[in-house]
Amino acid sequence: MNSWIGFLINLQFFTVFPIKKQLPMDKKYIHRAIQTFPLVGLFLGLILGGVLYGLVEWTPFSPLAIAFVLWTLTIALTGGLHLDGWIDASDAFFSYQDKERRLEIMKDSRTGAFGVISVIVLLAARFIWMYEIIERINEWTYFLIIMVPFLSKCVMGYLLSRMQLAKKEGLGAFFQSAVRKNSLHIYWIYLLLSFAIAYLIDINLMALFAIMGIAALLFLLYIKRKIIRWFGGITGDVLGASVEGVEVWLWLILWLLHYFAMG
Repeated sequence: MNSWIGFLINLQFFTVFPIKKQLPMDKKYIHRAIQTFPLVGLFLGLILGGVLYGLVEWTPFSPLAIAFVLWTLTIALTGGLHLDGWIDASDAFFSYQDKERRLEIMKDSRTGAFGVISVIVLLAARFIWMYEIIERINEWTYFLIIMVPFLSKCVMGYLLSRMQLAKKEGLGAFFQSAVRKNSLHIYWIYLLLSFAIAYLIDINLMALFAIMGIAALLFLLYIKRKIIRWFGGITGDVLGASVEGVEVWLWLILWLLHYFAMG
């Protein structure tokens, strides 16, 4: 029951799904929310994969139209929450100020030119890669697309649980206050089950998924060092930007796989 409440907390905080029930916010439930981050990513991935399958198999829509629907859905499912973090973090990063000034910029509700430019580039890249993936779609594409938000939420959970805070208030601090030493142990079970499912489908699919997993790990190793250097630690905005960053990176990897490994 605690895990179910944690899952609902994640839906309430990180998606547009209307959870109208008043949920308890005790640390034991926030702990379970952290443990179910990847499950929320899997849930969102299943929606993306299911919609994509329905549009490809049951409609006459062109790859361009389908890509636009899928692209819009990636924004709509989270209400643009992580994009907001990307914009704020981009404004702060491209200010080239010290860490303290960057944190102040992220708290500013106004959107600067660098934030606008960076989100346009991010969304344009994601759309182009989605479109070309759909043009080259095969039966394995759906599984790999489902895994994109799953892996990004694994990265978010790790950063939240293992990185120092840049400030002692905000959404990041609220969630991190409930972290325990064993919070991430269950992530290994999720990953092993994912690899097992991929293996049961086809060993080559497991190899492709492994490439995406390694890509997510490389992103994590890179960004965890840069977060300290750029911002002095994590905030809610930095976590949101990290989710967007790893997802666009994984879409790039998936695009390359369709060119060089799945053609």
